[in-house]
Amino acid sequence: MDILTPEQRSTRMAAVRQKHTTPELRLRRLLHAAGYRYRLHRRDLPGTPDIVFPGRRKAIFVNGCFWHGHDCRAGRLPATNQSYWDGKIEANVRRDARKGAELQELGWRTLTVWQCELRGAHRLPSQVAGFLTDGANPLTS
Repeated sequence: MDILTPEQRSTRMAAVRQKHTTPELRLRRLLHAAGYRYRLHRRDLPGTPDIVFPGRRKAIFVNGCFWHGHDCRAGRLPATNQSYWDGKIEANVRRDARKGAELQELGWRTLTVWQCELRGAHRLPSQVAGFLTDGANPLTS
C-alpha cells in the first residue's frame, strides 16, 4: 500500500531527473579535469548515452543503481508493491541490454558506470580511464 496519493506519487516520480544527475555530473567533472572532451546525450544514438566520445566511438551510460537493477545496497527494491517494481526494473534492464547491443552493431563500444561506483569519487575510476585510453596516454589519444 502506497502512503502517497496517486497525485503525490505522480509529482514525486516526475521530479526524478533523467539527465544531469549528481552521479553524471560527478563523472563529467572528473573526465573534464583529466583532459577528456565529450558530447552529452546524443539522441541520434540508441539509448541516448549520457557521455559520448564521437572520435573514439565510445559511449558511457551513468546508471542509477535502483532504476537500472544494480546488485548493490542502493539497488534493492522497496518492500511495498514489489510486483510493480520487479516488472518496471526488469523492463529497464532489458531495454539497457537491447540499446547496448544496438550501439555495438553500429561499431560503438559502451561502458556502464553505476551510481554507487561514483559515490565519494575524487579521481577518475580506473575502469573508465582504461575504457577510454585502451592503455594509451589519456591526454594524447
